[in-house]
Amino acid sequence: MRMRLNPWFLLALLALASFGQSALTNDAIIKMVKAGLSDDIILSTVKAQPGKYSTTADDLIAFKSAGISDKVIAAIVERAASGGAASTPAPAAAGATTGPVSEVGVYFKKGDGWADVPPEVVNFKTGGVLKSIGTAGLVKGDVNGHVNGSHSSTQLKTPVDLLVYTPDGTAITEYQLLRLHDEKDGREFRTVTGGVLHVSGGATRDLIPFENKKLAPRTYEIVLPNIGAGDYGLLPPASSDATSSSGRIGKVYSFRIIE
Repeated sequence: MRMRLNPWFLLALLALASFGQSALTNDAIIKMVKAGLSDDIILSTVKAQPGKYSTTADDLIAFKSAGISDKVIAAIVERAASGGAASTPAPAAAGATTGPVSEVGVYFKKGDGWADVPPEVVNFKTGGVLKSIGTAGLVKGDVNGHVNGSHSSTQLKTPVDLLVYTPDGTAITEYQLLRLHDEKDGREFRTVTGGVLHVSGGATRDLIPFENKKLAPRTYEIVLPNIGAGDYGLLPPASSDATSSSGRIGKVYSFRIIE
């Protein structure tokens, strides 16, 4: 009895066979999804292999139309923002302190270790223009961020202990901790664009101040002992997420506090 193979599966095998020869592309990811490969396999491949991805708004819509999950799309956006290089930890400089994690991202305390907080895709749209003008004559606007789904899949209990490993050259103070509000088709928040010299009014309504402790180079611990129940997100700066600077697409590391 002859077994018929799914043609998409054959295409995925060809794509996998070529990984060592060329970088992953949008088409390669779509072929893997069509072949029925799991999110875990695709995520591991995206993180381990170099890639040349296009992440314009049209490309992300094409990903969704092809049945690619938000988790995989967020990983592709993150890889594209980092230049598409494979996730190989850089060698530690002489005398440098090695931290508990070695890959850019956000983690939460789980037992004696740290577990990954998966990023979610954010759709940004520009809101009203802030009436704040700096010495350089800059006028910046606030933006509304929309995240699909009623709640984050990452559920935590207080006190919340987070670990952030930042991109090279990015300070932890460039991250924003935001409260996410329930909407009929997802969650939303309001924040401000980068470079605002003075902000006021509704643009900072969802911004939550936090303190941090530096554990190692590019590695920071954030403890939130009294945060209330609800959905939250840690928003990386636009400089570490090239697509978010367009005001259309970005990512947020979301979590939900349950009591």
